[in-house]
Amino acid sequence: MIKVLIADDQMLIRGGFRVLLEMADDITVVGEAEDGAQAIALAKRLDPDVILMDIRMPNMDGIEATRSIAKLQRADGGTDARVLILTTFDLDEYVYEALRAGASGFMLKDIEPTTLIESVRVIAQGDALLAPTVTRRLIDKFARQQTYRNEKGARELERLTDRETEVLALVGGGLSNTEIAEKLFISPATAKTHVSRIMSKLSARDRAQLVIFAYEGGLIGT
Repeated sequence: MIKVLIADDQMLIRGGFRVLLEMADDITVVGEAEDGAQAIALAKRLDPDVILMDIRMPNMDGIEATRSIAKLQRADGGTDARVLILTTFDLDEYVYEALRAGASGFMLKDIEPTTLIESVRVIAQGDALLAPTVTRRLIDKFARQQTYRNEKGARELERLTDRETEVLALVGGGLSNTEIAEKLFISPATAKTHVSRIMSKLSARDRAQLVIFAYEGGLIGT
């Protein structure tokens, strides 16, 4: 069973997600938190596989809670929970910060029930989930307003081959392995191999972290 913790300050939203998730035979909701601090405490005690994390919550927001949970994952005896951010279109800038804090992906609050269930399964399996529509809005927004190129990001990318850098830029653009394969005229298996090698070279935990490298290495909007 996939154990899920729901963190949202609105009781109706928590209840709605609980009902939807428990429609699946392989998912169980083990707890609910109404703010970030509760989410951290319950993550330690219940050790869920996936945490659905709202961003704006009282006392401690979802970004700070995600950062703390990511640190727990690196500590002895910490939780292995992976964070899936809940967002709306008008909170795109917070999604970027949440990914930097260690979230494994994000989805929209108006997600379809079947997509919600599949999203939890994807995250529980150790993959990352990046909603393409939100990723593209992130790119448009930050390409216009900010530049994420920095010396550290540039140095990190020096480890990559030209092809790997090209693949990383496409990952940052929200493309799946299949879409990358189509764009570069390679097989999906080859695309997957490139992504795996990039993750290894950059010591990235998942695909979500590759998006951050793409932004901070100046590959987005250039």
